[in-house]
Amino acid sequence: MGENVKVAVRVRPFNQRENARNAKLIISMSGSTTEISDPANKGNKKKFAFDYSYWSHDGFTEEANGYLKPTASKYADQMVVFNDLGKGVLANAWKGYNCSLFAYGQTGSGKSYSMVGYGTNKGIVPISCEELFKGIEEKRKNAEKGNEYQVTLTMLEIYNEQVRDLLSSKSAPKGGLKVRQHPSKGFYVDGVIVAPVDSYADIDGKIQEGTRNRTVAATNMNATSSRAHTIVTINFTQKTVADGQSMTKTSSINLVDLAGSERADSTGATGDRLKEGSAINQSLSTLGNVIKALADLGSGKKGAQVPYRDSVLTKLLKNALGGNSKTIMIAALSPADINYDETLSTLRFADRAKSIKTQAMINESPTDKLIRELREENLRLQEMLKGGGGGGAAAAAAGAVAAGQVASQSSEEIEEMKRTMEEQMKKNQEELEMMKQTWEQRMNEANATNQQSNEQQKQQTEKMKTIPHFWNLNPDPALNGMVVHFADKGKSRVGNKTAEPPADIQLNGLNLLKEHAIVTNKKDTVTIAPCHGAKIVLNGEDLKVEKLLHHNDRVLFGSNHLYVFSHPKEYAKLAKKKKVEPPTYEDAQAEMAKNVGLMKLAKGKSAEDLLLQEDLIEMMPMVNEANAMSEELDKKVKFDIELISPQARGQQGGRTEVCVKVRNLENGNEWMWDRNKFINRKYLMQEMYQNFIEGNDWDVAKEQDPFWEPANSEVLIGSVHIYLQSLAYLIEVEENLAITDFKGQEQGHLSIAINPCNKDGKDNEDDFVEDPDELIGKSLYFKVCIIHARGLPVKFNKSFCQFKFYLDDKYTITEEVTGTSNPDFKYEKLFSFKAVTKQLLEYLSTSPLVIEIWGRQKEEGLGKVGTGPTKALMAREKTVYKVNKGATGGDAATSEKEKLMIELSMYKRRAERSEAKVSKIRSLIQDAKGKKKNTLQLKDVEESLRQNSHRLRAAVRMIQQMNRARSDNLGQNTSQACILQ
Repeated sequence: MGENVKVAVRVRPFNQRENARNAKLIISMSGSTTEISDPANKGNKKKFAFDYSYWSHDGFTEEANGYLKPTASKYADQMVVFNDLGKGVLANAWKGYNCSLFAYGQTGSGKSYSMVGYGTNKGIVPISCEELFKGIEEKRKNAEKGNEYQVTLTMLEIYNEQVRDLLSSKSAPKGGLKVRQHPSKGFYVDGVIVAPVDSYADIDGKIQEGTRNRTVAATNMNATSSRAHTIVTINFTQKTVADGQSMTKTSSINLVDLAGSERADSTGATGDRLKEGSAINQSLSTLGNVIKALADLGSGKKGAQVPYRDSVLTKLLKNALGGNSKTIMIAALSPADINYDETLSTLRFADRAKSIKTQAMINESPTDKLIRELREENLRLQEMLKGGGGGGAAAAAAGAVAAGQVASQSSEEIEEMKRTMEEQMKKNQEELEMMKQTWEQRMNEANATNQQSNEQQKQQTEKMKTIPHFWNLNPDPALNGMVVHFADKGKSRVGNKTAEPPADIQLNGLNLLKEHAIVTNKKDTVTIAPCHGAKIVLNGEDLKVEKLLHHNDRVLFGSNHLYVFSHPKEYAKLAKKKKVEPPTYEDAQAEMAKNVGLMKLAKGKSAEDLLLQEDLIEMMPMVNEANAMSEELDKKVKFDIELISPQARGQQGGRTEVCVKVRNLENGNEWMWDRNKFINRKYLMQEMYQNFIEGNDWDVAKEQDPFWEPANSEVLIGSVHIYLQSLAYLIEVEENLAITDFKGQEQGHLSIAINPCNKDGKDNEDDFVEDPDELIGKSLYFKVCIIHARGLPVKFNKSFCQFKFYLDDKYTITEEVTGTSNPDFKYEKLFSFKAVTKQLLEYLSTSPLVIEIWGRQKEEGLGKVGTGPTKALMAREKTVYKVNKGATGGDAATSEKEKLMIELSMYKRRAERSEAKVSKIRSLIQDAKGKKKNTLQLKDVEESLRQNSHRLRAAVRMIQQMNRARSDNLGQNTSQACILQ
């Protein structure tokens, strides 16, 4: 029947970001039960039961050595987690079972802390490894002659469906390492380095080496570590001799740190013509499908197909998920209300995982038998290869063995089978050689390498205590400080890998020159000077001349090599006065955003401002990278951050969004991408750029080019806001309003009318109400007429309008008019309400009708606005990031004044029209009276006069109400001036 996967959940304390935003706690735990509360609906709570629920949110104190010690019985420290989970992993490994330990959760939820820990707070992995070698030492002391205990380690990364060996310093082959399938062992990675280790120090050294390689590769490729999976596999082999028979027990311990779970739900922008590959999210989404299918099987549902083969990750973890393994999953939870959706998703994922059953078996086999079986398999494969070209029978036999079927095979299929058999023979031969070679021989070879590596690491650590140096700053805190470059005495050249002679500090990636900078250390005074054309940012500001470096200065080389400068002697002086904290990645990015003006737009401490700051910090380096890739690939495209306010989107609520404006530098066409679409495209750009620097075929047809956007894509030209207060008095609206874009810049004019009418659509000018409340319960009919637009930008040759009225779910859209920048829409729609409600009346009194004007640009845009390479075209642009007050509505009071003046002008014109009617009627009356004629019925004229006076008074009353509503924002003087006008 197998045994269920053990599932544990663990909640961490609030982090700095959550504390800054006054986050609310949404997780509670009691025993093995975990409960989450919906912050939007506090009564909505969901309960989950797991094998273990670890409360690590509060109830602890930090000791002098940094260990987080419990002060409350509820608090689960690292040893509690190890005792519950790690000891079981160790015990099973000694018995010969395969074991797997997964960490799953949102980026920043505490996965690495539980798995690895930091400082004295060691996680499951280091404690388990230490205990394993303690057990080996005990066994060796009392072991019989011939017994051996062997430990090897592999470390892999899966990114974009490609496998990379993190213990190899060589560049990964195109497409990554190959994943193959062995008839009995299942899926494995061909060519991966299997490193023998003889102590926890060796394991720690290898993991550090792999993490450094991962950091360098991620920086060079612009890859995001939170989108990659890391698999550390510790293979433990026990060879014992009893009664002359040699027996072997093996255990594979898989330690899997999965990519951030928030990446699983989205494969890019909705509606984008290109989707993010291909591949970056494929592993996590497939993992979800596999777990769902396994959970269905575990609950007794028959016929469920488990899609292991759909991703590289699930192939390699097939045993861990549904096969020969004892498996544990740790789901890391954020306690904050701002992460509710991601945390709930993690809990549901973990809840499904606990239904999975695995069938672990002890991996025990006689060594001599295993060697004999490998030799026999190789002989069989050799015989098949000899007969492979000898006719249909041989081919059919080969096919039967290799593919499990007897059928006529094409020559290509036969050749493919030959290659497969040859690869299998090679793999078997390698295993035979490893078995023949004694463990002592292999360890002696490995120890020489490990000792040299450990000695180099030790020397570097000692050197960092006295010599000024740079250490890397990464979005993933676990990768901070993994790359170190020293500023030795004299001059150190900074450059890329093409520099001749090789640079002292070699950096590779975007916007890095052969000769990029000179770092000078003269009597412990360190300066940095940029080379001609080099991009360097020091403490958020572009570096143009040589400057002195101080401890904790932030230095950005090129587009994505971010370092912190460390000066040991200066640090020692500072530390005597106060505690010196190292800067964080977020601090450095916020500093750069502030120095280009972006953070001024989110300088408050409200929740919305803090969210905007986070979005800016996230997006700014991405936009920077996209521009750098456009330059190097000569794509003639430039990207700028733009902030779009809710008002610019026609919304009364919500928050300002960070978008990206895409500009064709040759013809001036522009598009606006939302955050999701830009991030989606950016990862596709990275894939293209990586192929470019590796010398592969990188360019693609424009339809598949992430930098290209079709000219006929819909673009929002601008919008108009029509206030509906007059409709609440049954007064018609006839306006010619300015079309403004999100910056508040005029893009033309739109002529529109909103006319009260009867149910047949016929105008009824004489109906009016003195008080809008009179409409409640009565029917309301009116027509919205979009007449024409004038003066749209000439680059648009197609345009249409759309709007939503009141509670509409879908847009009302006019027909598209082509071939002109002065389109006549001639659109009319009748709206009818059988009974006016207070909600509808509130909408008419306070909300504008927002009409959006959309267009499609000409293929040639404005014609040739620029020629030459992308770098030169970008240099002509004023700045990478344009800051516009209009993007966020600018100064609130100024914006309100402008809106108010437009409204006042509108009502003034209506009042003037009403006054003109009144004057005309008075004139007619006087004329009739003067001629002593009785042609006019005076009572009818007086009634008409009274009606028009009511309309005039209604308009004045609305102006007064409007002024009273806005007086708080504009001040009493402005309000009085408006009334006077």
